[in-house]
Amino acid sequence: MTPKTDEARRRRSAARLYAVQALFQMEASGQTVEAVTREFETHRFGAVYDGEELAEGDVDHFRSLVGAAVNHQARIDQMTDRALVAKWPIDRIDPVLRALFRAAGAELVDLPTPPKVAITEFVEVAKAFFPQGKESGFVNAVLDHMAREARPQAF
Repeated sequence: MTPKTDEARRRRSAARLYAVQALFQMEASGQTVEAVTREFETHRFGAVYDGEELAEGDVDHFRSLVGAAVNHQARIDQMTDRALVAKWPIDRIDPVLRALFRAAGAELVDLPTPPKVAITEFVEVAKAFFPQGKESGFVNAVLDHMAREARPQAF
């Protein structure tokens, strides 16, 4: 992989993480998509906190993910519900996982990313939020189900 494509991949990966954070923040605070995306683009992408520089995200990918998650939320939530056990509808799961499923669902429903790439990327995002837990396996299973529903021709 060339340094340029490797950097572009890192920026898209960071955009996915930021999209999950932004969707979580929107749900928790009730802020608009415009306010949250503006905040992330202004204060998070590449910012330095406590001597640590945050990753520079792909702004276009971030906007696409957050916008598609908001625009297709009902469809994505229904897909997630079908992938979850009946006793655990989306409104009962951890809000970070809910945001992750919405961001990943947006990528599966609205963007041309190959499903296996999207699943792998969002499993890595899950590991960033839950480094000690079993959530990454759970995320993988749910996203596989969602991908097969969203794009059956890819399997």
